[in-house]
Amino acid sequence: MITLYHCIAARSFRPLWALEELGLPYELKMLPFPPRAHERSFLAVNPLGTVPAMFDGELRMTESSAICQYLGARYGDGRLDVAVSDPDFGAYLNWLHFGEATLTFPQTLILRYERFEPPERQSPQVAHDYKRWFLGRLRTLEPVLDGRSAICAGRFTMADISVGYALLLAEYLGLAGEFPPAVARYLESLKERPAFRRAQEAEAAAAGEQGVSTVPAPLTLP
Repeated sequence: MITLYHCIAARSFRPLWALEELGLPYELKMLPFPPRAHERSFLAVNPLGTVPAMFDGELRMTESSAICQYLGARYGDGRLDVAVSDPDFGAYLNWLHFGEATLTFPQTLILRYERFEPPERQSPQVAHDYKRWFLGRLRTLEPVLDGRSAICAGRFTMADISVGYALLLAEYLGLAGEFPPAVARYLESLKERPAFRRAQEAEAAAAGEQGVSTVPAPLTLP
């Protein structure tokens, strides 16, 4: 049984969505965000105190895009990953990691300096600068997605989960109004996927059952 530690709307939504796409059985353990501040016992599971933390037997993984790549390669039977022999293999890896390294990273700074720090430590200038940084990188997606429903290989892959989560986070941050048209259409098509909806339902149900709030508390992040 795969076990996934998850916080509402966090990067751990990527592997949760991937598990639903693959139809794999899993146990979902919900945590308040950020767990390193609100659930100190989690440090015994992941010393970084971050989510995701996924266990598959003795294997522990903590990087959301890497977990998606692992699940696709190990359990996907070619459905959600791209073979090394495929001409789109390089593009697949590039977009898989672009979603995290290029699109999600700046948004963590926006979250910190606009929402999670106490008022005296917030920085509107930092938040503004990284919003522009994010939107500038986002423009690279417009020509790629124009007239397409998937980012590479002509079909839905783990790369779409990686990029799709970054767009969901941007929507949460109120940036969706500045999405290029093709990017906006792409995100809406991802949100229509049955597995995406099941993942949302699973996290909401698990949060309710485990008594975890869906609203992160303001705090000073170390």
